[in-house]
Amino acid sequence: MSGQKPSLKSGGSPQSRFQVDVVTEASSATPASTNGSKPPEESKGRPRVVGFLDFGALGSAMDIGLPPDVFHEPDTTRSDSVSLHSTGTGHTHMSDSHSNTYYMRTFGHNTIDAVPNIDFYRHTAATLGEKLIRPSLSELHDELDKVKSEPFEDGLANGEEPSAAEEAAAALAAKEAKGGTIKFGWVKGVLIRCMLNIWGVMLFIRMTWIVGQAGIVVLLKSFAISLFVLVGSICLCVTGLTIVIILMATLVTTITGLSTSAIATNGFVRGVISFYEETMINTVYHCCPGGAYYLISRSLGPEFGGSIGLIFAFANAVAVAMYVVGFAETVVEMLNDVDALMTDELNDIRIVGTLTVILLLGISVAGMEWEAKAQIVLLVILLAAIANYFIGSFIAIESKEPKGFFGYNTAIFLENLGPDFREEETFFSMFAIFFPAATGILAGANISGDLTDPQSAIPKGTLLAIVITGITYVAVTISAVCVAGSCIVRDATGDHNDTVSDTVNCTDAACTLGYDFSICKEGGCQYGLMNDFQVMSLVSGFGPLISAGIFSATLSSALASLVSAPKVFQALCKDNIYPGLGVFAKGYGKNNEPLRGYVLTFCIGLAFILIAELNIIAPIISNFFLASYALINFSVFHASLANSPGWRPSFKYYNMWVSLAGAVLCCVVMFVINWWAALVTLLIVLALYIYVSYKKPDVNWGSSTQALIYNQALTHCINLTGVEDHVKNFRPQCLVMAGYPNSRPALLQLVNSFTKNVGLMVCAHVTRRPNLKELSQEHARCQRWLNKKRIKAFYTHVFSDNLRHGAQFLMQAVGLGRLKPNTLVMGFKNNWSDGDMRDVEVYINTIHDAFDLQFGVVLLRLQDGLDISHIQGQGISTKSPLSLTDQRLLETSQQFKKKQGKGTIDVWWLFDDGGLTLLIPFLLTNGSKWGDCRIRVFIGGKINRIDHDRRAMATLLSRFRIDFSDINVLGDINTKPKKHSKLSFKELIEPYRLKEDDMEQEAAERLKAQEPWRITDNELELYKAKSNRQIRLNELLKEHSSMAKLIVMSMPLARKGTVSSALYMCWLETLSKDLPPLLLVRGNHQSVLTFYS
Repeated sequence: MSGQKPSLKSGGSPQSRFQVDVVTEASSATPASTNGSKPPEESKGRPRVVGFLDFGALGSAMDIGLPPDVFHEPDTTRSDSVSLHSTGTGHTHMSDSHSNTYYMRTFGHNTIDAVPNIDFYRHTAATLGEKLIRPSLSELHDELDKVKSEPFEDGLANGEEPSAAEEAAAALAAKEAKGGTIKFGWVKGVLIRCMLNIWGVMLFIRMTWIVGQAGIVVLLKSFAISLFVLVGSICLCVTGLTIVIILMATLVTTITGLSTSAIATNGFVRGVISFYEETMINTVYHCCPGGAYYLISRSLGPEFGGSIGLIFAFANAVAVAMYVVGFAETVVEMLNDVDALMTDELNDIRIVGTLTVILLLGISVAGMEWEAKAQIVLLVILLAAIANYFIGSFIAIESKEPKGFFGYNTAIFLENLGPDFREEETFFSMFAIFFPAATGILAGANISGDLTDPQSAIPKGTLLAIVITGITYVAVTISAVCVAGSCIVRDATGDHNDTVSDTVNCTDAACTLGYDFSICKEGGCQYGLMNDFQVMSLVSGFGPLISAGIFSATLSSALASLVSAPKVFQALCKDNIYPGLGVFAKGYGKNNEPLRGYVLTFCIGLAFILIAELNIIAPIISNFFLASYALINFSVFHASLANSPGWRPSFKYYNMWVSLAGAVLCCVVMFVINWWAALVTLLIVLALYIYVSYKKPDVNWGSSTQALIYNQALTHCINLTGVEDHVKNFRPQCLVMAGYPNSRPALLQLVNSFTKNVGLMVCAHVTRRPNLKELSQEHARCQRWLNKKRIKAFYTHVFSDNLRHGAQFLMQAVGLGRLKPNTLVMGFKNNWSDGDMRDVEVYINTIHDAFDLQFGVVLLRLQDGLDISHIQGQGISTKSPLSLTDQRLLETSQQFKKKQGKGTIDVWWLFDDGGLTLLIPFLLTNGSKWGDCRIRVFIGGKINRIDHDRRAMATLLSRFRIDFSDINVLGDINTKPKKHSKLSFKELIEPYRLKEDDMEQEAAERLKAQEPWRITDNELELYKAKSNRQIRLNELLKEHSSMAKLIVMSMPLARKGTVSSALYMCWLETLSKDLPPLLLVRGNHQSVLTFYS
């Protein structure tokens, strides 16, 4: 077929308009042949390609999951010579003799560029292979001879797709995985689970008691107004405080449900394993469970997520105790009716509760499959019990009258109209006891890892569960109003003989019905709304069915909480936010069951079961759940406020301000219920928050906190651009030429001491050999090092042929608005005399460039040097022992890391540079490391004016509000230096002199042009006095400051174009040699200090 256009048609079929002829990108390419013709250019750089085998070899289209009406044709044209090779990873790649690649989804064109694919956006790898990685920019953009040609070692090659054989195998493996892993849809996994958890213990054994306490029709205007404001709708007449309680709880859970739905639909909700169905392959995701903890932590970050995760897991564990105690109360009540108590009621509740939680633990450990089957059975019983209650409300039996049930009666209705709070109960105490009945809305989200499609299941199942259970509670309450409120008195003795004997003193509603229960006012009665928690059994048509409903409600809710708490705790432990909890992260079995978490939840639940008082346990749970709900609502508000492009939930029925109102409402209700418990909860959250903030776990979840910080930083940076600089707000913003951060740690640590929390610090690195591909990784690595060492600085990198040009780029380009460097910091070039003098020329010209750009300049000199990059492993893990010089250098490099202790910082403020020479030591002493050091100031002066100059400087420093310990006026600066010092300077400059007097003028000019750093005789004579001053200053420094912790000194200036680089370098060398750590500072001669307010 050589020399012909390859056809993409199958035999006998017409060519599709989507089928294209092969086009090579090289304009001069010839048709493919087998005689070794030159392949297209792009193909040469990409031989690691995948081909697509004939699907007929693998069976029909249905064998690989294609619809029966789809006939697949390969979109690849192959040459006569075809070869197969394997990467060794289970993926077979096929390439023809010309290494041409034509992708099914890349328009049939021979390009390695890939079309959009969901597999490129995976977070984690699949079990069937590595996630797909799109072709990198360098692979598409680099020159062909620079593109690596070896195949990838793992996973699929960039932009490649699995072959038909791989897809078929993947589909089969995915089906097997599905068969081995238990997954739930939105009905079974979320709706049923939430309803069972909401229809809990309060529905059957506390609702009628709450009706008796709160009354039937007491409309408090304040509650109506509150609901009007919060809901934002017209004020509706509320039928009673009981319904107000239900509506408030429903309001909180509805807002939280909307917030949960928004978070759950903002991207993929992680689960233990979740399946995403594609047309030809099932891709398996390995993720982590987490539920509410996952929602909060990934939205607000580890600080809030970690603290609320512990509280939420603990609340679910305590909820197990509440539901089990409710179950045990009913069992003990039944035992009491037949006089079969084992000890007393309280201890019997503890015994029954302990046995029950052990049984539930066994069901949970048996796995999610058994737990799900048990939930369905319990739901059927629960629905039958609710229906039995409504039917029984219409059946009045005379034998129930002594227990307070008389049927519908106006007198009873009017008597129960108002509230009758007893035993110091209040409206909010009733709300606290009832609210756990509405806290099951996260039961589905808590097992997000076991849902087939959490993103769809959580919103549908949660919101529908809130609607159904809310209607049920209101219906039960209205029924209780009609039945309990109109048919059952608040107190009854249960004795048939308590009939009316004195119609004068008997005024209760029961008196009109022939019974006198007035003795109950003294206490001791066991029946009636206020005394009997089993009123629903009394009202129902078949009492045992209500007991079965209580068992179903309590056991199902306990089971859901017993499953939720360990999974939330397991997710928290896997993130390793709190040390010591990693032992609970381990999972077992195909569903990764947190067995250790089950045991921990069992222990917590058992501890609270021993309290055996439902009315004590319920408010504790309310407090913790309200805190969790407040954080969920705040998460949505915070994410919306941050306005991050990544916040785009597919669930649109939420509002950031409604979520904020929900968060505020939760907090207000917490404090109204029990202010001290709310305060303790918030303090726990705050303590955990501070701990995580301090530890800074190495996680990056793209939280809204990060987005909001970015927004605020961007806004403030823009706002600063409109404000002119003012001397009062000046701060040194340093561009530190440190190279790799770990090469000169002493330089960075010292600069960090006076810029930390004060000014900007940028660690700059100039390199000559560009490695653009690894630039981002190198940048991240260096920034991590700075963060690890707690050095508050940015790292930046630039490629240039020498230091000077790189520094020019950096000084002009680094910064953002007002956050721009104004001071260049470099290390002193200790080894300058041993190297190439052209490097000295570059070094000195860099200083000149800084002054030209109106930068201040700071040079740090340590006698042992700064650069430790040549020390292998930096003394931590060396193969050979370090030399004494390197050991001393390594110790010196860490001297600014520790606290300096008592000593002095000697400031030699010889020339007024605007005050930078004085400002830097002041900022140093404001920090903790240098806080114990005192500032001594040295100035130049005349011998006959020493006292006057000292007083003038003291006045200036006091006006600057800078503390100092001493002022020394040096009147002998211009004294001639010692003879041996002058001789040392002469020896220093000798190798760098031009000595033009000893050669012809033309030769001297030529040598000066070739080596501009040379020192001319004329220059040496012209600056003789200045050279002597540097020699003399070094003598004075040794005399006065040899014991100082640090010397900060005005740096001498050299006029550009007049003073050679070698002479200037000799000045700096002479001035700074054989001294303690020395900072040479020269500001840009703009005032950085002021004494005006």
